Amino acid sequence: MKKRKLGNSEIEISEISLGCMSLPMTLTDARPIVETALQAGVNYFDTADLYNKGMNEEIVGELLSPHRHDVIIATKVGNRWNQGEDNWHWDPSPSHIENAIKMSLKRLKTDYIDVYQLHGGTIDDPWDDIIETFERLKKEGYIREYGISSIRPNVFKPFLQRSNGISNMMQYSLLDRRPEEWFGDIADANASVVTRGSIAKGLLTNEWQKRSESTNGYMTYSKEEIKNVLTGLQNAYEDIHALSLAYNLSHSAVASTVIGASSKQQLLENLKAYERSQTIQDFSPIHDITKKDIYTEHR
Repeated sequence: MKKRKLGNSEIEISEISLGCMSLPMTLTDARPIVETALQAGVNYFDTADLYNKGMNEEIVGELLSPHRHDVIIATKVGNRWNQGEDNWHWDPSPSHIENAIKMSLKRLKTDYIDVYQLHGGTIDDPWDDIIETFERLKKEGYIREYGISSIRPNVFKPFLQRSNGISNMMQYSLLDRRPEEWFGDIADANASVVTRGSIAKGLLTNEWQKRSESTNGYMTYSKEEIKNVLTGLQNAYEDIHALSLAYNLSHSAVASTVIGASSKQQLLENLKAYERSQTIQDFSPIHDITKKDIYTEHR
C-alpha cells in the first residue's frame, strides 16, 4: 500500500483509507473489516461523532487502540444531536467544538486525534473563532492537524486559505468530477483532497450492470446516460472498479480515496481493485466519455 503526505504536514496516509461509517454496529462484526484493512497496509481511518450517535467512534477506538501509534485517526465535528431526538443541528461554535473533542477522545480511547475535521460549514459561520479554536486544540496537543469536509467552494476555499488546515474531504468520482475545478486552489493552500463516494454507490465497480439497472440515474446522469457512460468505460478499460480508484489517485491533489465497507468481502474487493489499478496509466479516454460538471451552488 502506497502512502501520500496529507497537505504540507508530516502525516502520511495510505492511498486507500477505510471510511468507518459503514462498519457494523458490533465489535464482533466490525473486527474482521478493520483487521483486514490493517493487514493490507491501510493506516487512515475516518469516522465522525455524528455516526450512530458516537457509537461508531467507540467501535473504531476499541479496535484501533492496540495499533494506536501505527494508525492515523480522523474524526469530524459540527453536527450536534438534539437531545432525545433522532435528528441533529449544525453547531460550529467554539464551545461545542471544545466539548465535542473531549467526548470524541473518550470514545476513541486516545489522548489525541490526528486529523480533526469540521463536518460541513456555511458562509455565515464564525470562521475566525472556528480557526482559532482548531489552532488552540493543536497547540494544546489534542489534535495533530485539522481540516474540513465540504463540497461548498465558498466554504472550503476561504477556510483553507485563511487557516493551516491540511485537508478537504469531498465527494469525487468518475461520475462526479465537480471538484476538479478546485484541485489547484486546494493544493495552493497547502492542503490535500481526501475523496469519498469514489465508487458512486457501487456504480463504479464491476457490478455496474446490475447496479445501473436498479438506479434512476446519478448526479446529472439519467439512467440511460449512466448505462452508456459505464458501457463506454467498460469498453475502454475493461475494469471499471480498478479504473475508479486509479482515476481518483491520478490527481496529485488527492492524498487518499476513502472506501466504506460493511463486510470483509467488500473491503477485499476494493483492495484487489486497488492492486489492479496500478497498471492503469492513460486516462485520456475518460474526458470524452464522462461529463465534467461544475458546482452550480455555493460558489
